[in-house]
Formats: sequence, C-alpha cells, structure tokens
Amino acid sequence: MQARVASYNIRKSVGTDYRRNPLRVLSVLAAIDPDVVAIQEVDRRTGARATSLPREMIEQETGLRVVDLAKRPQSIGWHGNAILVRKGVGVTRRATLDLPGLEPRGAVSVDLRLPGGALRVVGVHFALLKRHRRRQVVAIVNHLATLPAMPTIVLGDFNEWSPRGRNLTGFAAGFHVHSLGDSFPSTRPIAGLDRMALSHDLRLVNGGVHRCDRSARASDHLPIWADLVAEQSATSANQDLPPPAIAPSNPP
Repeated sequence: MQARVASYNIRKSVGTDYRRNPLRVLSVLAAIDPDVVAIQEVDRRTGARATSLPREMIEQETGLRVVDLAKRPQSIGWHGNAILVRKGVGVTRRATLDLPGLEPRGAVSVDLRLPGGALRVVGVHFALLKRHRRRQVVAIVNHLATLPAMPTIVLGDFNEWSPRGRNLTGFAAGFHVHSLGDSFPSTRPIAGLDRMALSHDLRLVNGGVHRCDRSARASDHLPIWADLVAEQSATSANQDLPPPAIAPSNPP
C-alpha cells in the first residue's frame, strides 16, 4: 500500500489577510494532490457550524470528496475535523470521538481501502494546554487498541511546541511521531505544530511542509504532507531505522 497523506489547519478558510477564501485553500490542496487529507478548523464555531469549504467546490477544485462524519446538516466535520479522500478510495469504517479536556475537542477516525491495502486515518486537533494534550493522546491510543490492527496514521494540529514532543509520549509504544518541519505561523514559521504519528508498519518515504505564495496567505498554518508505504515486515524496530528523506519544499 502506498499513499500520499496531508494535514491542514485552514482556520475556517480565513487567510492572513483576514479574508475568507475557500478557493485559495483548495488550490493549495490541489497542488499537494493527496490521496487523503485531514483538515482542522473546517467548520465555523457558532450557529449551524456551517462548513467554510462547500462540498461541491471541494470536488470541483481538488477531485477529493468528503467522508461523511458530520452530525449537523451544514457541517462537514466533527469539532472542526474533517477527512477528504480521493475519488475511488473506499471507506469501510468511520467514527467520531470526544476527547477529554477543558476545551471542546474531538477526533475523527476512518478506515480506508486504497490500491494495495488498507489504511486507518485519525484526524486530530489537540488542546492548547499540555496536560490536556497528554490525556487526549492517551484517549486516542486507547481507542485504537480496541480496533482490529491495521496500518494507522494519526495526524493533524498537535499544538505541540516542544521539538521533542515531550507531551506526546503516549504514542511511544505503538507509534513514531514525525515533525515534518515548521508549519506555524505561515508567514514566518517557527514551530512544527502540525505532525504525524505512524504505526510501526508504516514507513515515511518522503514528506515536508508545503510552502508557496498561496499557502503563506491561505491560513495561519502551512499544510504538511507525506508519502507512506505499508510494510508487512515492519516492527517496532522501525524507530531505529535511519530518518526518512524530508523535503523542505513543495511536493513534486
């Protein structure tokens, strides 16, 4: 199984110029050309929680489709988290999770059928407070332990300022956390808040932060992306392998 995955906190499609421009966000996603993308802050926070990315516009501009996870008719996400997949990718399981903490936070989880194999994708937006982040990581890991094993990626806005991920240690036993570069703030990135945690049967072949003129303006976060391969023989020794090649610039 091979897949290109991405994660993008789009700040409700409001750019650094404080203008809401979904087409600008979607042009960035189209340039990355992912098989699956986890989006954070896709829905507005008040009223009907309406999506800032219209469904028909997503399909028209990117060729991606929305995985149905929302519980409100005008939304496409859960606590602002949404999953988009390339047309033709099958969805065999979907779930929404409430996460512990002072702020209302949630996660979305989908099992996908891609050419060559299956992939579980969990989209998250962790808390600002570190003690709540720690609890939320544990809640995600405990949930995944109840499910049948398959290659799994947890990705999103981890809100973790520490380069070493000191508040993400709950992932240590079953995952390897990758920081693909500084993604925040988009105009002058100094922190890798957006990250991916890969189960040990997944290998990161290539990846990075997508930097271009549009991504610098479309949101206060830059998107991250990675090319993954599932390996049957991979074990926890994966952590001892040499680090993958990380491309600091745009994907091909």
